[in-house]
Amino acid sequence: MDIFSSSLRLPSYLSIPPFEKLEDSMGMNYHYNQNNQPCPNFPTKRLITWVIYALIPLALLHFYIFPIFPSPNPPLITETTLENPKLINPQPQDKEAKLQLQPTQPQCDYFNGNWVKSTIEPLYNGTSCGTIKKGQNCMVHGRPDTGYLYWRWKPENCEIPPFDPASFLELIANRHIAFIGDSMARNQLESLLCLLATKSQPELVYRDSEENKFRRWVFKDYNTTVSVFWSPFLVKGLEKSAASGLSHNNLYLDVADEKWASELNKFDIMIFSIGHWFLHPAIYYEGENVLGCHHCPEFNHTEIGFFGVFQKAISTTLKRVKEELNGSDKLVVVTTFSPAHFEGEWDKAGACPKKEPYKLGEKDMEYMDTEMRRVQIEEVTTMAKEVEAVQGRLKIEALDVTKLAMMRPDGHPGPYMNRNPFAEGKKERVPNDCVHWCMPGPIDSWNEILLEIVKRWSH
Repeated sequence: MDIFSSSLRLPSYLSIPPFEKLEDSMGMNYHYNQNNQPCPNFPTKRLITWVIYALIPLALLHFYIFPIFPSPNPPLITETTLENPKLINPQPQDKEAKLQLQPTQPQCDYFNGNWVKSTIEPLYNGTSCGTIKKGQNCMVHGRPDTGYLYWRWKPENCEIPPFDPASFLELIANRHIAFIGDSMARNQLESLLCLLATKSQPELVYRDSEENKFRRWVFKDYNTTVSVFWSPFLVKGLEKSAASGLSHNNLYLDVADEKWASELNKFDIMIFSIGHWFLHPAIYYEGENVLGCHHCPEFNHTEIGFFGVFQKAISTTLKRVKEELNGSDKLVVVTTFSPAHFEGEWDKAGACPKKEPYKLGEKDMEYMDTEMRRVQIEEVTTMAKEVEAVQGRLKIEALDVTKLAMMRPDGHPGPYMNRNPFAEGKKERVPNDCVHWCMPGPIDSWNEILLEIVKRWSH
C-alpha cells in the first residue's frame, strides 16, 4: 500500500467524524447562502480536513523510521571506498567503544629482529660523500668484499622503511640537531650527514681544530643546523693523554659536561652516545670526594666496577636535561651501547675477520654489552616517565641498537682503517678497528631508526 495515498483507510479507533458533524458537536454558528444552504464562517474548513488527512500518513511514517523507543545500538553508517570504510556516524556511546574505533599502531620493537639480505644499493659511497672520516672509508681504503653493504635490519613485529633524506630534512627544518658523546656519536653523525647530502649538501660553518671534536654544519635550504660535541663521558672529565700527562681519566660523576650542557637550550633534538671510554682506567669523584677507581693499581683507591659509574653518568646527564628543558618541545635520544668485535689482539691480522652477520641465535650478547645496555634503558625509562607527567612535549627515548650492532661483526673497518694495508703483502701485525663502522655500512641503519623516532615525535 502507498502510505502517501489519499484513500488510506484508518482503523476505527483512529477514525475522525465528518467535518460537518464535528462542527455541529462544537456548536459552531453557520451563515446561509442564497440557496438557504449553510456555509461555514471561513473557507478553512475543507483546508483543515485536507491537512489532517495529509498529516496522518506522515505521522505514521515518522514513527516507523524514528520509533519512540530507539534501538540502543544503531547501525553504523560508513562511507566506503575501495580501500577503507571511513566512519561518519556519531561518536560511540562509551569510552570502551571509542577506543575500539580508534586502533593504534603498536610501537616498533627495534631491539629484537634479524639481518636479512637486501638488493637495495647504499644511498652514498666512499667517494660521493665528503664527510666520511678516513678511518671509516672502507671502500676507498681498499676493502675488497662488498657483501656487508647488502643487509637490512628487520625487526620482528614491524618494518623499517629505507632512509628518506627528504623526509628527514623536512622534519628537522628550522631546527638544531646535536650529536653528543664519543667517537660512536661522531660515527653516527657522519653517517647521517652522508645520507642527507644525497638530497641537500651540508655546509661546514664551524670547526674547533684539526681534531674535529666540535663541528657545525647548516643545510641552508632547510634552515637546519647539525652539530657534534665531543664529550666521551657526558659528565665533567679530564681525559688521559700525553698532553695532559694523565695515564687515567678523572670523572666527576655529579656534574654534567658544560661543553654541551651550557648550550642545551639551543638544541631541538639531542642524540647522546657514549660507552667505550668507561672501560679505560679512571678515578671517580663525587663532589670533592674520591669514590674509587677502575684499574688503577698505582693509587690507594678502592677498585669499583664501571657499570654503576656508567649509570651515574647517564643519570646526571638526563637530570640536567630535565632541569633545563622540562616542559619544552624537545627530543632527547640515547643511542645504546654498540659492542666491539675483536677476536684476539687489536693489532693482529684477522682481529675482526667475519664477512657476514651472525644468524639469529648464533651468538649471544656478552655480559658487559648486556649490562651497558641495561643501564641505559633503565635510566631512559625512569626519566621518560618523569617528564611525561609535565605539560609539554619533551620526549626522552632510547635508540636501542645493541643487539643489531652485536650481530654485525662484518661491518667494521678492521685493517682497512688505513689505506691498502696489504699493498706490500700479508702482514702478521696490522692495526685493526673493530669498534667503529664502515661507511656506508650497518650504522646507516641506526639513522633509519632515528628517522622513525623523529617522525613519531614530530607528529
